[in-house]
Amino acid sequence: MAGKQMTPSDVVEARSDTPGTRSVIHFNNAGAALMPQPVLDTVGEYTELEAYKGGYEAAAAAKNKIDAVYQSIAGMLSCSPDEIASVENATRGWDYIFYSLPFSAGDVVITSETEYGSNVTSFLQMKRSRGVLVEVIPNDPSTGVLDVSSLSNAVATLGKQAKLVAISHIPTNNGVVHPAEKIGSICREYDIPFLLDACQSVGQLPVDLGQIHCDALTATSRKYLRGPRGQGFLYVNKQGHFWDLEPMYLDVRSARNDESSPSGYQVLPGAIRYENFERSYANWLGMGTAVDYACKWGLDVIERRICFLAETLRRRLEDEVKGTTVTDYGDRKCGIVSFTIEGVEGADVKAALAKEKINVSCSKASSTPFDMRKRKLSSVVRASVHYYNSEDEITLLIEALKRLR
Repeated sequence: MAGKQMTPSDVVEARSDTPGTRSVIHFNNAGAALMPQPVLDTVGEYTELEAYKGGYEAAAAAKNKIDAVYQSIAGMLSCSPDEIASVENATRGWDYIFYSLPFSAGDVVITSETEYGSNVTSFLQMKRSRGVLVEVIPNDPSTGVLDVSSLSNAVATLGKQAKLVAISHIPTNNGVVHPAEKIGSICREYDIPFLLDACQSVGQLPVDLGQIHCDALTATSRKYLRGPRGQGFLYVNKQGHFWDLEPMYLDVRSARNDESSPSGYQVLPGAIRYENFERSYANWLGMGTAVDYACKWGLDVIERRICFLAETLRRRLEDEVKGTTVTDYGDRKCGIVSFTIEGVEGADVKAALAKEKINVSCSKASSTPFDMRKRKLSSVVRASVHYYNSEDEITLLIEALKRLR
């Protein structure tokens, strides 16, 4: 990938900023990345402020910093601050959109072969409770990404039956990056709502909402953004289908009671309608620091470093570890490297590596059910790299896998 690259001194600085690298080799960044010191400092300082000043009083004192997080996220994504909502996690933000839609029997949700298991469960729940149908768009056999021609044909054929296109930008079980920009263009052409699960993409590659044109996007703090757990955000396009949608859940943060009528209320304008009053300001501020820290490096620079490490790992797995099959596909890949080892269960690989202080994860069929069942995979080992990982750490992983074999 052409463009500015991280230098060796940049990598040294990133590792120096990451205290966890001194105790563990962390290849589970698609699960939860190691936080950099500035994020730890932000969370700790605000938590201490609450302890000594009081929770409500601390929030009032830090109001400008709290508000600035909306600006930081908006700057990273090329959107407006009032299009961003704070949510406890990405799943909850996704749920706020999905479960607020007025589905009826015969409506169709369109998704991909690699959709995340939690989202699939929600589709199936809506199928059982309201008779909603699920249309799964296949991948293009030549590129490995979602077949945009099949998507276009599906939405044209379904017409008004098509009520939602819900896609995971990057699946949890392999490194393919789906063409969100093209998907968004098709949805805009046919005026169909587009909900993008960007949990694995925000923080590891540039996500420009001026180019993608989704109606809503969900993301988490803990993965590639390197923020604290228990925090996420929801983007709601003010020109899209969900801007005026009334959420299923409301409270005093998202709506105001009508003082002139005991039975009246008004939902607040903007993405704030998807927030609730009680939240972790420490985590919100920590995520804001993580966003600023990522933008300091540059998301394009981060993506190049991640892709370099991921391709290095894929090549060395195939060349050096006998019985290994890399299960990633697609003409555009990212930092998630998935593989199987003949005769060894994924969970056993994870456990063996953990004894050597090497973190990976095991992605099971339930996490990406359509894709895993189609490929007859019960589980894959997932080694997800980040820019603070080193080539020496990849060597240590390869040597550990050789010993396992």
